Amino acid sequence: MPDSRAQQVVEVRAALSHALGAAENAFVAARDEFEAAVTRRARVATAARERRIRLIRERDKRLKEIDEQHERDMAALAGAAAETALAAAPGAAGLPWSRWRPTPAGTQVPAPELRAGRLLLPYEGEVPALVPLLDRGHVVIRGDESIGDDTVAGLLLRALGSTEAGRIRLTGYDPEQLGGGLAGFAPLAPAGVLTFVGPGGLAALLDELVDHVRRINETVLAGEHTSLRELAAATGRRPEPWRVAILLGAGRHDELSKHERGQLDRLLRTGAACGVHLIIRGLPVPAGTGIEVIDAAPGDDARVSGCGDLPVRLDPAPSAEVITRTCRRIADEVAAGPAPVALDSLLPEHEWQQSSARALTAPLGDSPQGSPVHVTLSDYPPHALIAGPSGTGKTNLIYAWMGALAARYSPAELAFYLLDFKEGVSFARFAPGRRDPSWLPHVRLVGVNVNTDREFGLALLRFLGAELRSRADAAKRHEVTNLAELRADDPNGNWPRIVAVVDEFQVLLSGRDAVAAEAVDLLEDLARRGRSQGIHLVLASQDVSGIEALWGRPALVAQFSLRIALPRARRVLAETNQAADVLPRYHAVVNADSGATEANRIVRVPDAGDRERWSELQHRLWRHRPPELAAPRLFDGDAIPRLEDSPEFRRFVPADAPAAPVVLLGETIDVESRSAKTVLRRAPGRTIAVLGTRVDEACAVLGTAARSLAAQFTPGAAQFSVACLDTDAGAAVDALKRYLPPETGYFDGDNVDSLLEMAAERAELGTAADKPHFIFLYAVDAAPSGSNEPLRRIMRQGPERRIHVIGWWRGAALLRDTLGGQGSRTDPIGAWVALDVHGSELSPYYPGHGSPSWYPRPWRALHFDRSVHRGAEVIIPYGPS
Repeated sequence: MPDSRAQQVVEVRAALSHALGAAENAFVAARDEFEAAVTRRARVATAARERRIRLIRERDKRLKEIDEQHERDMAALAGAAAETALAAAPGAAGLPWSRWRPTPAGTQVPAPELRAGRLLLPYEGEVPALVPLLDRGHVVIRGDESIGDDTVAGLLLRALGSTEAGRIRLTGYDPEQLGGGLAGFAPLAPAGVLTFVGPGGLAALLDELVDHVRRINETVLAGEHTSLRELAAATGRRPEPWRVAILLGAGRHDELSKHERGQLDRLLRTGAACGVHLIIRGLPVPAGTGIEVIDAAPGDDARVSGCGDLPVRLDPAPSAEVITRTCRRIADEVAAGPAPVALDSLLPEHEWQQSSARALTAPLGDSPQGSPVHVTLSDYPPHALIAGPSGTGKTNLIYAWMGALAARYSPAELAFYLLDFKEGVSFARFAPGRRDPSWLPHVRLVGVNVNTDREFGLALLRFLGAELRSRADAAKRHEVTNLAELRADDPNGNWPRIVAVVDEFQVLLSGRDAVAAEAVDLLEDLARRGRSQGIHLVLASQDVSGIEALWGRPALVAQFSLRIALPRARRVLAETNQAADVLPRYHAVVNADSGATEANRIVRVPDAGDRERWSELQHRLWRHRPPELAAPRLFDGDAIPRLEDSPEFRRFVPADAPAAPVVLLGETIDVESRSAKTVLRRAPGRTIAVLGTRVDEACAVLGTAARSLAAQFTPGAAQFSVACLDTDAGAAVDALKRYLPPETGYFDGDNVDSLLEMAAERAELGTAADKPHFIFLYAVDAAPSGSNEPLRRIMRQGPERRIHVIGWWRGAALLRDTLGGQGSRTDPIGAWVALDVHGSELSPYYPGHGSPSWYPRPWRALHFDRSVHRGAEVIIPYGPS
């Protein structure tokens, strides 16, 4: 029993021990599991914490990247906005005042927007606050008056500095300060860029602007374009300047009348399309389409309607110095006028392709709208008057017209005769010269420096009169009435249209003498009958108001229905036509209806005065000239002709016994280049007297006579004797010796008596001398008193015996003394050349009871030969060789 009990105890103990072990194992397992769980939870918490930390870091990094990207985006946006603003307001339109300078753009460039200030943005970078004005709308300024005036000044200066001078016209209405608000722009006023309207003038100003808008719509846009901006984009040219009216009102909202309000509203609606813009401060204007509103305020409180609610800091006013300097420059450029277009704009694609049978038509330039303005000479209008004060481009206009005609019509279709009465050589370029042998192939005659040679103008009119009679006779033979019919009936004839250009023509008509009287008669006949025969007159003058001889004949003036007026020209248009008063340089009014206002056409004339450009055209035409075409006759009133250039002198061929020796005395003032001459036939009166005190000119005439005679005789075929009785003529006689035969006899005061006695004895012989004897006497009146009697015998009887005297007397009265005194006969002197002798002194040697109309002038002489002349002719002595 005890053993079982013990056994039981052992078993119990073993069971308990096993239970305890199991419990302990369970406890250890539970503990390990718990510790493992705790570890796992700690590990999860750590991972979660680390993940949270990582997420926070990633979030912060991303936010930082977003912030940085935002900053970059904002900077890029600011840069883009600045670039956009720069493109919209380049140069003077958008530069800050610290770097501002005028940058005028051409008319092909769209008008810029204008900077008024800068936007205040929460990031770095300057973005201008821009205001649309030119070609876009109007600006209304409200708020602070002083800041508003500064803004007005800034906008105006930017607009002026961004466009070509004169392309903006300003009108100021400032009743409160009487123009003082725009005082800095005053230098623009003399040039017509700025005008002021006084108190009470607002209604008239608004009416005038409304009329301007109506005119633009009717005549410029004409339904083809909706705005001047569109027209400029389509054509590349802007035909009208911008009109900007600055209305600085008093700030009272009830000051506009009903009429003023209506006109203002019309301008706000329609003005911008026609280039009329308003800058308004102090007048009641509601916000609306095309109206930019600026709320002027100090600091950051300003606003510009086009910028939304963004704060704007308005720019201060530009300095007075910058405004004044810019305005003076603009005024100077406006006064100088716009740059002209090139001569090439008038030239056709193919030259010499047109016929002048019915008319001459060519462009003179282009209109404000850019289209060519053609000018015609035909049966109507037949003739032209051109007027323009000095410096307005009259000569340039003539060049342009001639160039356009010469490029279209060949020399067979068109002939020019050119005469310039003012001092200078404007037309000399059309004739061959020393440096340039080319000439304009259409030119037949060029007369320059003829302001003291009115006789040359008269000679041209006589020539044209003869041409008119020739054409009229041809028309009668062919039984036609005008040039077109004559050319059709006589296709092989030479019938070009003739254009005679006379610059400063009033010189020809000045005075009350025979030259003016005949010139007016010839002009009237040419103007009246020339139209049908293709002869056209173009008369130009600086001022036609003083031409009594022309305006006194209304029938003559009426023939000049084509009128061309340059800036500030007077009286060439109708009395009420003031269009020329406001023309800029290189512009003209072309009017084909005798100056009636409704016929005005404004033309911009190219720069045709540039010698290089003109030479290119002239050389091209010259190279294509017909080979038989002769160079034009050039008459230069300041040039002294040379005997060697005389066609008559070059034709002389020495002979043993010329039938009638010819004495050349000088060059005639005539269309043809011919010499004044006297033929020494065997007949009474074939003695030549040179009268005057000018030693050089007298010696030149006698030297020319001697050389011309010597050139007609073979050696020994004629006898020459030269007596010099004035020491001042000694050098001229010495120079003459090389042209005379070696056997020529030379005498002085000591031995002249022997020469005259011998010649007188030969003259009294009943038969002619074996060979002609030519006696040249220098200063005859200085010969011993006893020489007069044999000299009279020679002059009375010698010419029939082939003995001729060519003598120089130092006065008309001294010649009379040689002839025997006041009661003596003067018929032994059959020809004379008068130098500084007045016409009244020549009456004893002039036919009838009158005297020639002659007023001496340097290196000019009056030639009369009773055997061929009805009246005396003016000549130019040939210069010494």
